[in-house]
Amino acid sequence: MASLNPSSWFRSRLSKLWEASIDGHVVSLAWSSPLGLIAAASADGPIVLFDARTGHSRHTLAGHGFGTACVAWSADGKYLASAGQDGKVRTWDPATGTQIKEMPGGAAWVERVAWCPTANLLASAAGKKLRLWNLDGVMLREFPDHPSTIMDFQWKPKSSVLASTAYGKLFFWDAQAAAATTQPKPMREFSWAGSMLALAWSPDSKHIAAGAQDCTVHFWVLKTGDDLQMSGYPTKVRELTWDATGRYLATGGGPTPCVWDFAGRGPAGSTPVQLEGHQDNVNVLTYQRQSPLLASGGDDGLIFLWQPDKQKNAITQVKHNAAVSQLAWSADDRQLAVGAASGEVVLFSVAQ
Repeated sequence: MASLNPSSWFRSRLSKLWEASIDGHVVSLAWSSPLGLIAAASADGPIVLFDARTGHSRHTLAGHGFGTACVAWSADGKYLASAGQDGKVRTWDPATGTQIKEMPGGAAWVERVAWCPTANLLASAAGKKLRLWNLDGVMLREFPDHPSTIMDFQWKPKSSVLASTAYGKLFFWDAQAAAATTQPKPMREFSWAGSMLALAWSPDSKHIAAGAQDCTVHFWVLKTGDDLQMSGYPTKVRELTWDATGRYLATGGGPTPCVWDFAGRGPAGSTPVQLEGHQDNVNVLTYQRQSPLLASGGDDGLIFLWQPDKQKNAITQVKHNAAVSQLAWSADDRQLAVGAASGEVVLFSVAQ
């Protein structure tokens, strides 16, 4: 897939292509490059499908009563799923804007949905319930109850393995094998006495990181099971993103993103690169899919682009008039979609 020449990054800037809005805080933002659509979910419930080229609204989906929590496109970009505070999982037809299926999540609030990267399997998390669905909305399996509320789950890159976390535990499941058995068991599990809020697999699948309630980041080396904790963050850590090579992990947990280098002996005993510029806490961090730029957005309305492996200073920045809540890169890394707490959805190009 084409991307910009890395030597041009230091001359890059963010140029606004269009701006639109939805009613309510943009709580989730997801990009389907095959369909040319950006799905923006409102904390109030509705989901708007924007034409990524023009910014015009194609469809407004009803979403979820009491609020939508998450939207996600399948790996091929053709199917949209959503979850919300009405206890439901829904799939949608992006061509017509109509609902295809409605499925029970298993608790009053479905926090998250995500599609398997290798098959059209959809996982959902609600309370202690982790469920697996097919395209027809048939529940293939309900996994054993977690010991407490599931805080996050993430699919392993290019795999049908699923990692999920509840207080003190990190579980690994083989989803395709689980679909074929009535009593699925975790492939593996790790214990750590803390509340893990967010998970992130490295693209090379060598590490998995967890941001925690106690203002730390914990990670495991999957080959050995060895683990390490990075502490000293000002706030709890929900923002985690790996670069495309799996070498660098960027973390939030305050106004200054930190970038850890996993090359060689890894980050043990090292000092991270600290990216200074935000005036308030960072809400979202995301690396490009194939290229080296890191985007950050914060409560201060600032959006920065960084290349932390080359320099600490930001390459460029723009200012929005409200807190930045979501960021999403296009598949070719040439455009960045931004969602705001005030409901705006803005598309920028990475221009030279």
